Amino acid sequence: MLGMTLAWRLRAAGHEVTIIEGAAATGGLAAPETVGGFTWDRFYHVILLSDQRLRGLLTELGLEDRLRWGTTQTGFYTDGRLYSLSTSLEFLRFPPLSLLDKLRLALTILRASRIRDGRPLERIPVSEWLTRWSGRRTFARIWLPLLKSKLGENYRRASAAFIWAIIARMYAARRSGLKQELFGYVEGGYDVVLRRFRERLEAAGVRFVCGHPAGLVDSLPGAAGEGREVAVELSDGARLRFDDVILTVPCGRVARLCPGLSAAERERLERVTYQGIACLALVLKRPLAGYYVTNITESWVPFTAVIEMTALVDRAHFAGHTLVYLPCYLTQEDPLWQQGDAEIRERFVAALERMYPDFRREDIVAGTLSRVREVLAVSTLDYTAHCLPPLETSLPGVWVANSAQIANGTLNVNETVGLAEQAAAALLPRLARGSVARHAGVE
Repeated sequence: MLGMTLAWRLRAAGHEVTIIEGAAATGGLAAPETVGGFTWDRFYHVILLSDQRLRGLLTELGLEDRLRWGTTQTGFYTDGRLYSLSTSLEFLRFPPLSLLDKLRLALTILRASRIRDGRPLERIPVSEWLTRWSGRRTFARIWLPLLKSKLGENYRRASAAFIWAIIARMYAARRSGLKQELFGYVEGGYDVVLRRFRERLEAAGVRFVCGHPAGLVDSLPGAAGEGREVAVELSDGARLRFDDVILTVPCGRVARLCPGLSAAERERLERVTYQGIACLALVLKRPLAGYYVTNITESWVPFTAVIEMTALVDRAHFAGHTLVYLPCYLTQEDPLWQQGDAEIRERFVAALERMYPDFRREDIVAGTLSRVREVLAVSTLDYTAHCLPPLETSLPGVWVANSAQIANGTLNVNETVGLAEQAAAALLPRLARGSVARHAGVE
């Protein structure tokens, strides 16, 4: 979505644009997956009323009439029990915390929701900030397990800006007055969005090169009087030439693709800490509990949360079945990367049996496991000063626009679209001779 939105904006400004996608089809983290004959998003996504950038893009693509909205409920699994935390009354009755603990937790969320600039929070460890506002008991019982499930031991390196960004986004999902979560999705999922987006891009003249990952990007002096050129070497040996190249891949890949970067640039790129994900998507014969999201604080549960997508999406899309995501966020050193799909699936399903007494393995219609190494750039201490990758590199005509530049936000499609639009606005006055791909060709 980042590369496609960037291409959309640059093409609208008159540039010739080529999208090079290493996978067989476009989409990245928003790409669809087919599970048991049903096609939906590979990973879970939701649209909020406050997602103005994304909603504006959907309107441009003519998809606003396919947006569907609904209220959802939230579950919380702790101390071996499943609780509903969907209303203020349920929050007040939540047994694991005292009344004072609940008050401090509510004040923490309220405090975070009112902060408009998260940059000062980058100087404060997330554990310190949460303990200060919520208290030691609430931090130990609620926040610490949630942080570990999302970041593993990287929580020790994360700044308070990390949790602020999550709270601020989710707080915006609640309608004023009713205080209910109002979530949305495009009927048909991101498969519909991506298909329409590609159709519009191709109709506008954007060229797609899919299935051959880039292996090398090098800035070269152009022909006499023609200025600079940037060469992109693909895995099949093709060598494409452009006026400018914008890299939207994770920071580690930027460093590997561009050996000509300076030592200081490479060091900065390598400072970015990424979390990966392993996510089991299951199609079940019946619902689990009906909560869109169930947060989990039990360390024995091998996944971060239970996302019951059909608590929001009409089950008719899945012939009356239930679609569930079981995500597990991983550090790069986590041993789960070395485990086979069957082993991971067995651990996850066994945990579901323990959490939900009415769940049976026979309820599983189909399932698929997806893994991605570099998903979320962790907002570590002093992230903007020491890690945030700049748009411009030392290689003439080589630029970086990737999700690690979302310094004070949480990774989602709306933030990604916004990043692409900001990058396009910054690039337009600086691109060579008004054409990103005027010299596009194959050597």
